Amino acid sequence: MLKVMRVEKPMANREPGSDQQILQSLIAAIADSRDRDAFETLFDRFGPRIKGMMMGSGATEDLAEDLVQDVMMTVWRKAALYAPERGNVSTWIFTIARNARIDRLRRQPVQPYVDVDTVILECDAPSAETQVIARQSDSRVREAVDRLPEEQRTVIEMAFLRFKPQSAIAEELNLPIGTVKSRMRLAYQKLKDHLEELK
Repeated sequence: MLKVMRVEKPMANREPGSDQQILQSLIAAIADSRDRDAFETLFDRFGPRIKGMMMGSGATEDLAEDLVQDVMMTVWRKAALYAPERGNVSTWIFTIARNARIDRLRRQPVQPYVDVDTVILECDAPSAETQVIARQSDSRVREAVDRLPEEQRTVIEMAFLRFKPQSAIAEELNLPIGTVKSRMRLAYQKLKDHLEELK
């Protein structure tokens, strides 16, 4: 049985191509021996990124979580079909994710025909007042984030702009996971305080 161990070494210190080799070994472990640890490692790495991708394409949080489950179950069932010569593991998994989103959209019920002359539509465009409030809110949040110390700002931006889980942030920054969690807690408190001041 192929034994796959979690690698805690920071990605920056890995030899070129070693990350892809690790991902391929995880897929092989799932395909060959239904290795649950390998699957959990892949899930931890790709689940948050797939969820972010789905929400970025307009899915609700609940739908995004459902799609993550669908995608990762497809990876579990079809791991033996992965072919390294056709592309890297990330590309394969995100292709499955894209196809899952398309399939879900196709399965949504088709709306029955309605005579457009009988329909009264509300304007979808936000009012000028709503737009101003949204711009002010965005500006306040950006200002609050900019006021954070650099190490706290970095983890917040990685988590919320790049959809990285705390474990991936710790790995990329070569920090203990506890340090990342602590910085995020401090950042949340400072953001809350800054936003209260800016009201």
